[in-house]
Amino acid sequence: MELVQYDVRDRIAHVTIANGKANALAPEVVAGLGEALSRAEDAGEAEVGALLISGAPGMLSGGFDLQVMRSGPEAAGKLVTDGGELFARMYGSPLPVVVACTGHAIAAGALLLLGADARVGAHGEFRIGLIETQLGMVLPRWAVELAQERLSKRHVQDATVGARIYDPDGAADAGFLDTVVPPEALADVATTEAQRWAALPRDAYRGQVRMCRGERLGRLAEAIAADRGRSFQVPGS
Repeated sequence: MELVQYDVRDRIAHVTIANGKANALAPEVVAGLGEALSRAEDAGEAEVGALLISGAPGMLSGGFDLQVMRSGPEAAGKLVTDGGELFARMYGSPLPVVVACTGHAIAAGALLLLGADARVGAHGEFRIGLIETQLGMVLPRWAVELAQERLSKRHVQDATVGARIYDPDGAADAGFLDTVVPPEALADVATTEAQRWAALPRDAYRGQVRMCRGERLGRLAEAIAADRGRSFQVPGS
C-alpha cells in the first residue's frame, strides 16, 4: 500500500496518509504529500479545484516519525524543516487545502491542521495538540508562526508553551479545527467543504492568499530558511 494515496473525484484530489498505526509523518510521507500537492496544483482548474487530506479512522497523524527523530540531530532537523516547508506550502498554495481530521492529531499532526484552509474533525476521545514542551522540546519558529496565525489568541500560549492537549470540541475552540461532526459523517462533510472551496475561482483565490497571508508567508519562509541545515536534538535520543 502506498504511504500517500492520491485519487481525483469530482474535482477534489483526495489524499490519504496510510503509514501504520500512528500514521507517522516519515520523510517518505512528507515527500508524498508534497508530490500530491504539486500534482493537484499542476492540474487544470477544470480537473482539480481543491485538495482534501485525511488519515486512517481514529488517527490523522501522531507526528513526525520517532525512529527518524531519534536517529540523530541531522536527520531530525531535516525532517522537521521539510515538514515546515510542506505546511507553509499548503498555507500559501494557489489551491485550497482541506483536512478531514479522522482522529488523533499530535505534534506535527496538529501542525498539519494549521496549514490547511479548512479543518473538519470527527467527534471521539481523540487528542489534538502540540506536546513538544511536555517532551522537553522547543517548537521551531515556523511552527510558532503557524500557531500564532491560526490559533485563537485566547489559546495560543496555552497550546504552545503550555502544551495543552484538546479533545475535538476544545480543538475547534482553540483553532485547530473549524467543525466537528460524528465520525460517520466526516467524509461527506469534509468533501462538501472541499467542494465549497473548489467552487472559488482559482485566480481570485490565489490573489486573496497573497493579499491576506503574504506577510506571514514571508516570515514562514525566513524561519524555514534559517532552520535549513540545523540539527534538531530530541531528548533521550
